Amino acid sequence: MSSELKGASVDLHAVTEGAAAPPAGVPHERELVALAEAVVHGGEAELAEARRVALAALGPESFVAAAAVASNFERMVRIADATGIPLDAPLDAMSAGMRAELGIDAFGSAANTPSLSPARRLLGRALAALARYLMPALAALSRRPAGLERQPPDSL
Repeated sequence: MSSELKGASVDLHAVTEGAAAPPAGVPHERELVALAEAVVHGGEAELAEARRVALAALGPESFVAAAAVASNFERMVRIADATGIPLDAPLDAMSAGMRAELGIDAFGSAANTPSLSPARRLLGRALAALARYLMPALAALSRRPAGLERQPPDSL
């Protein structure tokens, strides 16, 4: 969704296929995927090399942001897996198709989330389609400069 809000199209298979995935359309994606893979699976040498390459490609400010996102995501996933937190119902329903396409439901932690009923699966598809239209409108509203909110009409 975040890529759609920016008017970009990306291939999310890089999330599950890593460097083997076709280009996703994200700037510096190879360096970012290598950094994420090293954070999750790499040893000291692999992580050091991924940091060096990502820093050279991204620059210091973007590198720090990317490292923070990768680290925070890894932390959140470990906490969710350790405590058995299921995917919340609305996100579960809206992301069912994407999770099936990417094979995410085959991950061990997917066992924490109950199966969707056919009615909730259908509702999720409808909500996901609706969200594709509503999210850009909501994002545009959130970017409006302060002071442009609707003002109540003056009463006489």
